[in-house]
Amino acid sequence: MKTTAHLDRQSQLLLAVNGLIVLAGALSGTFLNVYLWKSKQDYTMIGWFTVAQQVAVGLTFWLGGKWVKEYNKMNTLRVGIVLSGLFYLLVLWVGSDVVRFIWPLGILLGISIGLFWVAFNVVYFEVTDRENRDLFNGWVGLLGSFTGIVGPWFSGTLITWLKGDKGYRLIFTISLVIYAICVVLSFFLKKREKGSSYHWMEPITQLRSKGSPWRLMSLGLVAQGIREGVFAFLISLLVFVATKQEARLGQFTLITSAISLLTYWLAGKWYKPKFRSPGMLVGALLLWIVIIPLLWKTSYGTLLILGIGSSLFMPLYILPMISSGFDLMGTSDETVDKRVELVVLRELSLMVGRLAGTFIFIIVLMVSKTPLTITILMLILGASPILSWVFIRKLLQGGRSA
Repeated sequence: MKTTAHLDRQSQLLLAVNGLIVLAGALSGTFLNVYLWKSKQDYTMIGWFTVAQQVAVGLTFWLGGKWVKEYNKMNTLRVGIVLSGLFYLLVLWVGSDVVRFIWPLGILLGISIGLFWVAFNVVYFEVTDRENRDLFNGWVGLLGSFTGIVGPWFSGTLITWLKGDKGYRLIFTISLVIYAICVVLSFFLKKREKGSSYHWMEPITQLRSKGSPWRLMSLGLVAQGIREGVFAFLISLLVFVATKQEARLGQFTLITSAISLLTYWLAGKWYKPKFRSPGMLVGALLLWIVIIPLLWKTSYGTLLILGIGSSLFMPLYILPMISSGFDLMGTSDETVDKRVELVVLRELSLMVGRLAGTFIFIIVLMVSKTPLTITILMLILGASPILSWVFIRKLLQGGRSA
């Protein structure tokens, strides 16, 4: 990184908005599924909530892409933040009846996430450049890891201390206030220039084109999403079910996030492009191996092995996935001009994978909900990162993601 790299005021403001959004998610998002579980102990219900959320995220990326490219992307970002706050306001309002509104609440949360991130990804591309993008990403990673360490631990301790729903209501209220602060900060970000016309069918065009590298990239992203769709909510839920304590879940997240902070820093410092293909394969295999101890017993100890192992090996797998996708967006002036559509294609591919994994989870648990069934299902779905490597290894070896 060059010593001349620095972040201007706009980059700093966007970084602050990102940090606060991640903080709000770390405070409340970790315990949202636990809150739903305590209202109704049903894995399938959590699965349907995830389905509603993911469908809304993908469709919002696709529909919102037109507004982001052709109109005011800053308003899209603000609406996403406002809807996130509205989601937690509604959760506070309905209280213990939240399980009766799984679908509308899941859709609302998905829309808010989709609007914010489709705008953020494009604004991030515009307020940074080649000289300071690594510096910006470094700060994003640092803030994300720090909030991931402190946020869930603080929430878990507070919820345990206050007992009952009081702790949850306080944490959700704090998140609501943070979203309000984000909206205020967003008005200090400058209005961005409009882009060219939005091509609705560009994702389909890329997938139908025989020479497009996005055909392989999309398959890799679908495979990535299969694991993400289930593990994103299941791990924290299993920790709570095994311990019956929010504080232990907060402790679990603190430990795993602290390790992630170190491993992502090391990977960013030493992970060279020539190591991406073998490194991704090794990471994918190790992410699968750390699930095996759950075959003996689903306890806090075996889940901690899974969590620590995932924190150690995830950078080896996920960094090549991220790099290869975003680097394909900058291979020519044409792809740069279509960056919004390609961001949408990337998210739609992930959505398909997440939905596929979640549907498999729901169908299997409708037949059997034993701990062994869940563990075997995790082993099957947890092998999907290996498929990601199989699909994109040619892109990595061909230097497209350099």
